[in-house]
Amino acid sequence: MIERSKHVNTLLQRLQTNPVVAILGARQIGKTTLARRIARLFDGKTHRFDLEDPADLARLEDPRLALSELRGLVVLDEIQRRPEIFPVLRVLADRKPRLARFLVLGSASPDLLRQSSESLAGRITYYELPGLSLEEVGADAASNLWLRGGFPRSFLARTHGESRLWRDDFVRTFLERDLPQLGIRVPGPTLRRFWSMLAHWHGQVWNGSEFGRSFGVSDTTVRRYLDIMTSALVVRQLQPWHANISKRQVKSPKVYIRDSGLLHSLLDIKTRTDLERHPKVGASWEGYLLEQVISRLDVPVDQAHFWATHAGAELDLLVGRGSRRIGVEFKRTSSPRLTASMRAAVRDLELGELIVVHAGKESFPLANRVRAIAAHRLVDDL
Repeated sequence: MIERSKHVNTLLQRLQTNPVVAILGARQIGKTTLARRIARLFDGKTHRFDLEDPADLARLEDPRLALSELRGLVVLDEIQRRPEIFPVLRVLADRKPRLARFLVLGSASPDLLRQSSESLAGRITYYELPGLSLEEVGADAASNLWLRGGFPRSFLARTHGESRLWRDDFVRTFLERDLPQLGIRVPGPTLRRFWSMLAHWHGQVWNGSEFGRSFGVSDTTVRRYLDIMTSALVVRQLQPWHANISKRQVKSPKVYIRDSGLLHSLLDIKTRTDLERHPKVGASWEGYLLEQVISRLDVPVDQAHFWATHAGAELDLLVGRGSRRIGVEFKRTSSPRLTASMRAAVRDLELGELIVVHAGKESFPLANRVRAIAAHRLVDDL
């Protein structure tokens, strides 16, 4: 068991100030385990409903009747199965005095859980739970984390083979059961083919026309497939940053498979040797570390961007820290150098700092406002 203390402490603090707290994350990412730990630490009674359990669904046949008399902490797992509960939570959250707090767990983005935003505006706070991070597993386990990904059961499997089997089962179950439960009616084989093609596109700027031609459908149809995967929190669309400069800038998002382990399964990568020999090894490394940096800096989804111009200048990740902009470049080399593209990013985007994450052993200053950080020292030096 890996103690996810940072997430536990943050969520306990949010429960002190918000009547409803939502933990969002992909299926099997560890939301239920985290909620159980929070329930053990909560000062008061706790009650739990699993909305995939027929018995708990029966108890919630009349949600207001079932929930109104409860005191303390009420946990509702897989809330996307019963979005009609959200208006009831609004009524219960507005009671004076406040008799209970609600911790809801969901495997979908806030956009997909639209009713929660409408019903609980001003009463709910969202917390997206990522996969396991370098901070949680330690630098010595970085190689396994990259190969297997951050899903706890995949990372903690006894062997690489068991980890791969778990991920293969996850992909199949996700497509055949989980997406239909979210109301998505695209055939599983179609989405499997789309997801596999997306894995080969990992780390590149989205091109709807090319995907549409490959599938024999319109640009808008494949864009809907992309949005489905994004809403289910297994794909990241990294949106472009539009700086107020004269250069023509890229306006389509970059796409990433969010978990490196799932990416490797979709690419049929079984071992570290397979990974090192694969043509997507550089893109895989970039995506893995991009997720680590976003998690380490605690960057909200809508505040993570990339930047690129049609002239060739680009920046892999741009985040805001208050009024200060930080840029991040990922270079799978042991001896990173300052490039013309980096200079352009620092100048045109007015960066407070540019961080170059590299595959070497040491962290060191690279230039004024430019710092090179070794990937294995990310937790200590970032």
